[in-house]
Amino acid sequence: MRRLGTVAFVTIFCVQLSVGLAFGADAQSQGPDFKEVYGLVKDHLEGVTEAELNRAAVQGLVSSLAPRVSLVGNENTTDSGKSLVSKTNLFEGGLAYVRIAKVGDGLGKAVGDACRGVMGTNKLNGVVLDMRFTGGDDYEAVPNAAELFVKTDQPLLDWGKGVVHSSGKSDTLGVPATVLLNRETAGAAEALAAVLREAGAGLLLGSKTAGQAMVAREFPLSDGEKLRIASAPVRLADGSAMSSQGVKPDIEVNVSPQDEKAYFADPFKDLRRTNLVAAGSLTSTNGAAGTNRVRRTRFNEAELVRQRREGFDPDLEVTTDDDLERPTVRDPVLARALDVLKGLTVVRQSRS
Repeated sequence: MRRLGTVAFVTIFCVQLSVGLAFGADAQSQGPDFKEVYGLVKDHLEGVTEAELNRAAVQGLVSSLAPRVSLVGNENTTDSGKSLVSKTNLFEGGLAYVRIAKVGDGLGKAVGDACRGVMGTNKLNGVVLDMRFTGGDDYEAVPNAAELFVKTDQPLLDWGKGVVHSSGKSDTLGVPATVLLNRETAGAAEALAAVLREAGAGLLLGSKTAGQAMVAREFPLSDGEKLRIASAPVRLADGSAMSSQGVKPDIEVNVSPQDEKAYFADPFKDLRRTNLVAAGSLTSTNGAAGTNRVRRTRFNEAELVRQRREGFDPDLEVTTDDDLERPTVRDPVLARALDVLKGLTVVRQSRS
């Protein structure tokens, strides 16, 4: 009989066992007894060491119970001084863009300062909070940040210390927010997004989050690592626990992980054009590549009127001064969020 590799065999067994534990299966449906199987493998699998068995058992158990159980390395973290806000921008229509690097103490002030700084004396009509690739486990910072957009006193979040309410203070930004999410939005960032939606202060766009919003305790291990175990759920204002399946956006925008990272680095980058250039440069025999281009002519308004009177050439691609000064946002998630805020601005102005 062909033998399974040591690590593969024990890992498969541990995964099956711990999946049963995770879903509350009874003793009869969990399969064989772990100690019995472990002992048989140890005694009869040729060439296996106890260290190999132990490593496989730990990996199988932890991976199958993730994200509620995880191993934390003993390396020193250097992000304690990491800026809470990593990027800001101002878009047409009085829309501020704020990229949150992590959710931590002082986030509310950092976001407020960033919005006011980018707007100056201009009117603020909306805020895009970009929390893609954002984590953090400081749940106490969540209500503080949410208060920027929540005008009234209302319950927000419970992370094991009782339900925390917004203060209803008067110095809120007073504008709608859109929140950008992806598969790597984790922990307290997920909680902040969910709180803003539940409070009616923000609309979520992008893809489902990591599902790691939970209160956890860390237990030291003999090798210097720590075992992080979820000890309590994080609950929203209505008492519902945040799911390990993640936060589902209100508007789902599907972008491949590769494109998402490219747009995250440069939201104005035209990936289609980049791909065409790359494809054209694959062969030196493609003589037409790079030569068959649409001629771009720049006209001011007077010249444009004159050209139209004299007969406009349809082969010319016309770009006005305004077009040149306003690059197009190519990031699908960000573009959708800006469109939503522009629409809300029009609605609010029509009602005022």
